[in-house]
Amino acid sequence: MTTAETPARTLVAGVGNIFLTDDGFGVETVRRLGSLDPSRLPPGTELMDAGIRGVHLAYKLLEGYRTLVLVDIVGRGGPPGTLYTIDVGPRPPDARPAPGPLDTHAMDPATVLGLLHDLHAGAGGTLPDEVYVVGCEPLDTADGMGLSDPVEAAVDPAVERVLDLLSRRPAPAADSVPRNSRTTETTKS
Repeated sequence: MTTAETPARTLVAGVGNIFLTDDGFGVETVRRLGSLDPSRLPPGTELMDAGIRGVHLAYKLLEGYRTLVLVDIVGRGGPPGTLYTIDVGPRPPDARPAPGPLDTHAMDPATVLGLLHDLHAGAGGTLPDEVYVVGCEPLDTADGMGLSDPVEAAVDPAVERVLDLLSRRPAPAADSVPRNSRTTETTKS
């Protein structure tokens, strides 16, 4: 296969802590993606249970992926179980953590992306051209295992949302409400 025929690499990373109830949403969504028939994923797609290993994820991204899809909980004030698709784009996040010790077990997507840009500046590598976050509004992030009912109900729709992004089909318009030009939101009734 020549370089021109090589499929663009895509990384879908589930982020979160399975020991903090709904924070396990990203990990569970990627687990379910991994249980699908492989033919449902485009060539060049890799799945990663990043869990709470944000630094590992940032270094992995330096290997050269065209597209990154992060799956995580996202608190935006909607009802629990609301799905969001956020087109982050290739720019570094506007909000960056203050300099100081990095808590590698508390890295949200913005922190991971900021670290990725910092590593790229120092070590090189290729940054993704497209970055998306498929997020879910949590109900509970206290200690405990298992997702709350509304977040559990959002996992299969999130799997479909990721598949839609990977195939470059927009999310179904019937249940999406534009928040702005870069974000869509879906609430399960």
